[in-house]
Amino acid sequence: MELKDRIRKYIDEHEQELIEDVKTLCRINSVKGAYSVGKPYGEGPYNALMAAMGICERYGFSTMNYDDYVIAADLNNGEKALDILAHMDVVAAGEGWTVTDPFDPIVKDGRIYGRGTSDDKGPAMAALYAMRAVKDLGIPVSKNCRLILGSDEERGSSDLPHYYAVENEAPMTFSPDSEFPVTNVEKGHLNLTVYAEIDEEEAADHIVEIWGGDTTNILPGKAYAIVKGLDDDLIRKEAEAVAKETGVSFRVSATSKGLRIDAEGKAAHAAHPEDGKNAMLALLKLINRLPLTACELTRLLKSLEGLFPYGDCYGKALGAELSDELSGPTTVSANILRVDGCSIKLDVDCRTAASSTEANTIAPVLANIKKAGFECRYTAKAAHVVDGDSDFIKTLLNCYEDVTGLKGKLISTGGGTYVHDLKNGVAFGAVGESTDTNMHGADEFMPIDELKDAAVIYALCISELCR
Repeated sequence: MELKDRIRKYIDEHEQELIEDVKTLCRINSVKGAYSVGKPYGEGPYNALMAAMGICERYGFSTMNYDDYVIAADLNNGEKALDILAHMDVVAAGEGWTVTDPFDPIVKDGRIYGRGTSDDKGPAMAALYAMRAVKDLGIPVSKNCRLILGSDEERGSSDLPHYYAVENEAPMTFSPDSEFPVTNVEKGHLNLTVYAEIDEEEAADHIVEIWGGDTTNILPGKAYAIVKGLDDDLIRKEAEAVAKETGVSFRVSATSKGLRIDAEGKAAHAAHPEDGKNAMLALLKLINRLPLTACELTRLLKSLEGLFPYGDCYGKALGAELSDELSGPTTVSANILRVDGCSIKLDVDCRTAASSTEANTIAPVLANIKKAGFECRYTAKAAHVVDGDSDFIKTLLNCYEDVTGLKGKLISTGGGTYVHDLKNGVAFGAVGESTDTNMHGADEFMPIDELKDAAVIYALCISELCR
């Protein structure tokens, strides 16, 4: 029997155990909470780490605890060769769940539903079961594979410095926190805070406030403004025109502060702003069409729309437009806006192309922001690129092709994973490129067949890379 068939048989025989272990972890609400001694990211992430460590130990793996930030499980005591890097924390449950409650995982129609099933508790267990298969089947490996489980990936990966302060990177690392085949390019990040303060005498007569978005990496599906001294029929007429142009809907209602304009579009991850309808920018478009008193605030609102016009997902107006064959285009997502009578503040998330530099991206962006009358704070991180011709990458692709029968290829992403700062780290699985698991959304799920495929692929990779 071929090795992959032996591994497949093992995973099939342990399918129910795999499902139950995923469900055990997904019953734990591991959204980041408040720090306490011994629980750096709160009760939930700590409990998820401890539960995962218990599962690893139950299957005979030696474990290490890195100050309750990270745990690790080793296949053997051999030379460091391969690290598999996953995480136990999850994003907030959010609204709109219909199949089950977020932290009450169930199996339905060949899928495990629940928060964390695909991001990243299910894939983490696929990696662990790959290690189980290698160990229990006696597959000969002399070097070590280590499963590293963190607890702060969703909120900045501040856990990893605690691990790498005492451990060196393995020669090879992959994270099962994306999709197959191999993601060897992660775009860079340019995060902007665009702001302006306005003298009280230059404040607008008509604008009470404008609000949009609440998450730095999510394009906002909802926004609102409160205005006063304007005719509601006029607002509705302009809103109807903007709705036709943008696909964003508007509702006007009376409040004690004035007329409230609610905008509803479609939220999307900042890495893929083209998938959404930015309610906040559509609202800004509408506000700038109203007969507002000319002043510094209204002038700046028009300038802001000039920098971030609705539908400009690739930063042409901002001066960030750039694309290359390696990573694809830079994307720009304006995500949080706060406006009152005397101030404007906008947070923007740019995922920059691999060829992006200070000269061709950051400098022109900052110049255009200043020219429009705004100040700007920013942070920048370069793109992450791993050589696609390395033996490591070729092995991953070969194992993927062997199990799935599909052609392997290299892909890039605008998202960021645990491996972004690791010299030889890539994202690898754990679902197919065309599978949308509602990650970060309602009714998140993990297809059981794909979870098992991932375990087989990972076991083959371990057998090859840790010989």
